[in-house]
Amino acid sequence: MASPQPQQINVADLDLPQLADVRRQLEEELAHLSNSFTQLRQAQAKFKACIDNVGQVKPGNNNKTILVPLTNSLYIPGKLCDLENVIVDIGTGYYVQKSRADALKHYQAKVDYIRTNLETLQETIQKKQDNMNYLINVMQMKLQAQTGKEFK
Repeated sequence: MASPQPQQINVADLDLPQLADVRRQLEEELAHLSNSFTQLRQAQAKFKACIDNVGQVKPGNNNKTILVPLTNSLYIPGKLCDLENVIVDIGTGYYVQKSRADALKHYQAKVDYIRTNLETLQETIQKKQDNMNYLINVMQMKLQAQTGKEFK
């Protein structure tokens, strides 16, 4: 059985309370999308930082003392011994050993994937913002028409 097609309604046909409800819904959607956009940007920044960190693992830093993160706020001193391999967090608490080159490819792929999603999300946000602007214009015209009738 085919799912019913969404019904399209012309917002100009709605009364002011209905328009206010639609506006509230659009505002919620915009807030959610903007929050998602911010979170994606933060994730992208973290992956870019990982690329920079892998770049610091180079022969000139062999046996140098570094701070090793145990948590987001706890670091302990350590030394770089293996300059060819790094441990990569692949998500949900799983870590794998990768060569530096493979780690860089992994993180760059993540950055590129997020960039694509950010571009798509930005387009969606812009369309929703355009819808909001149109809705506000319709509401203003209806308010003006309503106040014009009251003064006649």
